Amino acid sequence: MVEEKFYSDRERLVQALTQDCASALQRGIKERGQASFLVSGGSTPEPAYRALSKRPLPWQQINVALVDERWVDRTEKGSNQAFIEKSLLQNNAVDAPFLGMKTPHATAAEGEADCERAYAELPRPFDVCILGMGGDGHTASLFPHADGLEAALDPQATQLCRAITANRSEVTGEHVERMTLSLAAILQSHDIKLLITGDEKLKVYREALLGSDELAMPVRSILKQGLKPVTVYWAP
Repeated sequence: MVEEKFYSDRERLVQALTQDCASALQRGIKERGQASFLVSGGSTPEPAYRALSKRPLPWQQINVALVDERWVDRTEKGSNQAFIEKSLLQNNAVDAPFLGMKTPHATAAEGEADCERAYAELPRPFDVCILGMGGDGHTASLFPHADGLEAALDPQATQLCRAITANRSEVTGEHVERMTLSLAAILQSHDIKLLITGDEKLKVYREALLGSDELAMPVRSILKQGLKPVTVYWAP
């Protein structure tokens, strides 16, 4: 269920990813009159977001929503919402409907119910879900042994959004409180795209494929779920 698309350089990866996302979104619009585009932060997808923003797609029919978010306001450093607004929601995509995760609540746990209600309104199946992977084997904000991880990884769960508290590390930095899509939500996507770059991330990916402990490397829950195909994009 895992298809690998490996490229000789990141420019080729970005070109392929941009075209694949555009095609999938157009397919969703053709089939249902609208599409859902689930997006992650990070430097790897950023060039593809910028390229997509210039595509003449019917953006008003494409619902853009976050895969995960640090529990910070959009004016604060590390906000995925601010990142998407600056990278994707520009040019032709400036009027695309957008759904963020951060609510006015003090904690992610308190904001979970409002986030859930909002995400339940998105058209499903989601057409494209963009995921990254950290050097610790996390994806979205599904961090190893995080508080709330086990419930978030239940593939039979009905809840789309989960509050997560990670263990502070070099990967998480100070922002350990997060909101994330659950595994069950991600599996409601037509196309799941996992982006990795560099030799070190490739080693982590290979390790994830070999092992089985999802709590130690949550990306395994995506790679080994056996229900939906996953496309892995990699370049040096």
